[in-house]
Amino acid sequence: MTARRVSNERPWPRPPEHAPRREVDPIVLQIVEGTLNSIEREIEYAIERTARSPMIREAHDYRVGLFDRYCRKLTGRSYSAMPNAVVRDYPPETMRPGDVFLMNDTYLTEGSIGHLPDMCSTVPVLHDGAVVAYIQAFGHHDDIGGRVPGSMPGTAMTVFEEGLAIPPVKLYSQGVRNDEAFKIIKRNTRVPEMLAADLDSEVQACLMGAKRMGELFERFGTEMVEACFQAILDKCRDMYRNELLPKIADGTYSWEDYVEHDGVSDPKLHKLALTMTKRRDKIILDFSGTDPQSSGPINWPADYADGAFLIKWIAPVLRNLAETPERAAEIVVNEGVCDVFEIIFPHKGTLITPEWPAATNARSFVLLRSLGLLAGAVAQAVDGRMPADQETIRYTGFFGKDRDGRSFLSREVLGGGSGGRYYADGSDAIHIVPDSRNQPAEFTETRFPLLVEKLALHTNSGGAGRRRGGLGYEKHYRALVDCHTIVTADRVRLGCYGVAGGKAGKPFCVTVDVEGSPRDLGGLVDGEPVKAGEVVRVVTTGGGGWGDPLEREPDRVRLDVIQGKVSRIAAREDYGVVMVETAGPDAYEVNEAATVELRAALKARRSEPLPVIDRGPGYDTMMSAGRS
Repeated sequence: MTARRVSNERPWPRPPEHAPRREVDPIVLQIVEGTLNSIEREIEYAIERTARSPMIREAHDYRVGLFDRYCRKLTGRSYSAMPNAVVRDYPPETMRPGDVFLMNDTYLTEGSIGHLPDMCSTVPVLHDGAVVAYIQAFGHHDDIGGRVPGSMPGTAMTVFEEGLAIPPVKLYSQGVRNDEAFKIIKRNTRVPEMLAADLDSEVQACLMGAKRMGELFERFGTEMVEACFQAILDKCRDMYRNELLPKIADGTYSWEDYVEHDGVSDPKLHKLALTMTKRRDKIILDFSGTDPQSSGPINWPADYADGAFLIKWIAPVLRNLAETPERAAEIVVNEGVCDVFEIIFPHKGTLITPEWPAATNARSFVLLRSLGLLAGAVAQAVDGRMPADQETIRYTGFFGKDRDGRSFLSREVLGGGSGGRYYADGSDAIHIVPDSRNQPAEFTETRFPLLVEKLALHTNSGGAGRRRGGLGYEKHYRALVDCHTIVTADRVRLGCYGVAGGKAGKPFCVTVDVEGSPRDLGGLVDGEPVKAGEVVRVVTTGGGGWGDPLEREPDRVRLDVIQGKVSRIAAREDYGVVMVETAGPDAYEVNEAATVELRAALKARRSEPLPVIDRGPGYDTMMSAGRS
């Protein structure tokens, strides 16, 4: 399969290539940059306070982005969608104050929308009659139609099964809503009032943000504000070129990772391939060798808009090369990072370049693997000084009729453990969406016919290492009525890989306890029946470990045992630490002499050096079963 470079022909405005840079007053620059960050957070807070759905209001699965008139992202708090498709279909000179555009079509949004539940609102910012910026907000809406409640059918083979697809349309014209279009949208969801309220929340928050952005132009003028925008983008580019890229030795490095199921075909390894070429001030990412698109919904159409969304999604991985964690937190990723990367995609028809109408609702599998792809390639170039792997998003839920006969739909995003790092353990139970969180048990129990019997960290789920992988969740739901459960999750066979001698973390697992005999459901479940009284147990992934587990300080292992993060047996078998019970409040102490002896014996049994990257036993099992 031959490769193709992304096109440089853009259907949206391009900034002048050789325009002289205007000098910017550093005080004004600080004001502009601070104002942008403030606007972004203000919009997010407004959505949180006014949205109706649990997925957006409680779980915080929504994002905001601010862009200049060239569709370049200015803020770097998190990933977001892009306005490129709107500008492609609606020339800026035709836009007026109060216009609002809506879209969610995965193939007609220039790669910025991955699955249909992510509906995105776009508002242009005008000054002196011309468009000078764009404000966007997109949220994961609980239901947008389709074959399965929640609009994420794990066995979908086409986008037509996944819900209502909306290409960029003008939902508001100069402040007047197109009620006919709105009527169609509401008719195609199982939760019309909730969806309508969420869209109102996002639209009004963006309009508020556009007003705030307009005030910035009124205060300083278009020329000065745009000069500040360019300086903000240049700062991101220069930090990558001057601070991070020099940490990577020039050369070519390859890595591949896998999705192990697609909901339709028999479980097998669906390969994502990456060849990274590092030059002095540029990184070229070639995804040639990636497997053909899947029959199931794990495809991700990322090969649009010069690959800009993909670049902005994976580029933050390199912040782990900063001198200190504090410095890494200061490196804001915006559109400027696109000047540092070049993307080479395989031709159409692969997991990362699918052809319409391939299903995409579980695209998070490929989306998250792309982070691990870059991290794995870079780890080889920096002697393993990159974090181990993580898988920090999966969707679970329930639907049916409550005791009063009313339909209910409960959707939740659960995180997992992040990978261990050379300087610290991985974080426990994190979410890749900033500020996202699990639903409080009290909320679930008062709104749905469910009882949350357990919410805890899953002991031993983090990969063993000198720096342990973060732990995943363990959450138990008891159904109070007959209903159905839905699951969209990856890493059910392959654990998150360990780095520099660290071990892979434990994989995802969801079971239904039927009279004490658990039934494993796998990772893509459209509507498994659950009887009243049965318990659904969800265990999310642990992050991979970093470094040799036998080099972990015994006192750290002791604390892990006391806190319940590592069992006493795992302390002995994985870390070579012998614990003895005591009568004190902490209950355990390290037997130092026995620990030294055991660690020496464990090291002596090793027949070869520890691998730079450990994929875990699930990989070997699938390979030996011929599922590659």
